[in-house]
Amino acid sequence: MMVVLIVDGYNIIGDWDELKQLKKKDLSQARDRLIERMAEYQAYSGARVIIVFDAYYVKGIENKLKQYKVEIIYTKEKETADECIERLVKKLKNVKTQVYVATSDYTEQRVTFGQGALRKSARELAIEFNNLEREISHNVSQHQKSKPQSKIPLPDDILEKFEKWRRGDL
Repeated sequence: MMVVLIVDGYNIIGDWDELKQLKKKDLSQARDRLIERMAEYQAYSGARVIIVFDAYYVKGIENKLKQYKVEIIYTKEKETADECIERLVKKLKNVKTQVYVATSDYTEQRVTFGQGALRKSARELAIEFNNLEREISHNVSQHQKSKPQSKIPLPDDILEKFEKWRRGDL
């Protein structure tokens, strides 16, 4: 089964502490950070991630961008993120696809739930993301511990000389 996570961009930015702080300084920085975070989430979870932003923050026509392989949609000027998300859920939800909507907007949660999507609150998404990050760093440290070590402990300057010899730099 394919899993799709549709993220209500500005709703999550308004909820996560790190993003709220960034938004105070610069909204585009907060947007970029959310996109980076969701790219990491997508890479590690295997879910397809679509982030929806209201266009009224960014004037212009509906825009679909691919950044970090995450899909980013800026809604049409007179369309809200909620309306866009509802349209996406209708289009994507089927027997082979489970759609989750990440938002803490209660009305949005009710509407998308009625269409068969499952909800994730901003808090639940943050917890899930933090757990993934912990798992990644644990796996990295496990990998580093399992690297074969030199059988003979040697000082770094000697190891450096051997490495230069190996490369033919001497």
